[in-house]
Amino acid sequence: MPNPLAALHGLARNPALPVTLLLRLAADDRITPWDLTARRTWTDEAFDALAAHPDPEVREALARSPGATGGQRARLAGDLSIRVLQALLEGPPARWSDPLPGWVHHRLAGHPEPLVRDLLTYLPGTPRDVVATLARDPHPGIADAARALLDRKPYEPTSLGTGQAVLFAASDSEWNRERAAADPALPAAWVTTLAADPSPRVRLAVSQRPELTEEQRAAIDYPACQDTPLLDWVLAAGPAELRRCARSAHPGLRRSAACHPGLPSDLVGALAADSDPAVRALLCAYRADVPGDLVLHTYLDCLPGSADVTGSSGFAGLSSDDLVRHPAFPRTGLARLSSSPDERARALVPLDPAAPAALIEQLSHDPSAVVRAAAASDPRIPSARLLELLEDPATTAAAAANPSLPLPVIERLMAAAEP
Repeated sequence: MPNPLAALHGLARNPALPVTLLLRLAADDRITPWDLTARRTWTDEAFDALAAHPDPEVREALARSPGATGGQRARLAGDLSIRVLQALLEGPPARWSDPLPGWVHHRLAGHPEPLVRDLLTYLPGTPRDVVATLARDPHPGIADAARALLDRKPYEPTSLGTGQAVLFAASDSEWNRERAAADPALPAAWVTTLAADPSPRVRLAVSQRPELTEEQRAAIDYPACQDTPLLDWVLAAGPAELRRCARSAHPGLRRSAACHPGLPSDLVGALAADSDPAVRALLCAYRADVPGDLVLHTYLDCLPGSADVTGSSGFAGLSSDDLVRHPAFPRTGLARLSSSPDERARALVPLDPAAPAALIEQLSHDPSAVVRAAAASDPRIPSARLLELLEDPATTAAAAANPSLPLPVIERLMAAAEP
């Protein structure tokens, strides 16, 4: 008999699970709201069933579900929970997820609760005309925040001031010198001094100052690290400066250029071929219009088990699942990877709509449990083999998520898992 709890986790992701059984799972304390809403696609019936669930944590997770469309998530705009509305406005973690319809922000700008209207002044994605409406809000704090947002320049560097920047530059603290090295008020003589600082972090901060020429940057011995911060001055750069940054020899500038909201298509193509994997990963994280091969190669470059494509926590912020959901991820032609020595490449084959059922069945016998699990969730797998995979502890959850799993089997799994 399959492991009951593993089977429940798989059933929670099964898009063919009847709504009555989905609601039974939603009442099971062993299934978290995030387990319940992690599926890749939603029927309107299933989404609406959970949107009406009495537990706000379930609705909050639903508002962030990566598999839901913007139109489906918009149905939560009338929710009574502020936490649900915040989750709705923040949306799924991937930046290129299907956006909310514009009417959602307009509706919430008229919400009777000030906390909800205030969310619109600091969460990303609020249209400028909605911010303009909030600038006339009867609540003075909201109106002030909205006006500040309208008046804010694209790049407003904060400064310690010249005196404090010099004190920090002369400090024994590495953190203070690093802070001074990026300060716009630091005198040029101190910039030169910190460019030769014994700390790699300080030299890196100096090397990313906006006023330096390429020759000046190249003269600094900065480290080639993966966790360079995104640079506000690059993100706010105009067309000419953006081109200089995208073509810079400094990877930190190119990484920030990859995240620029106005990056033109020719620079997207150039950065997609960049030699720095972090540039390519950030391009995938911030852009929906990247070449499909770039997304595939970035996926294959992921470290197994890592939450981040660069192997550096919190950097590009992309998981393997995020990359597979990327709108540019190529699916047709993945069958060619069936003979790859990389198990993660072979596990992509079931995503190919043209892969023959015989190939899927073949992969279900692969020595890698990762590949067998990928095959187990594919509806093309023969029924007899699906039931065998359901019994295998390594593939139980994936088999239970298979939409072709017969309803009597689903009901049997649910009954066996009852406490």
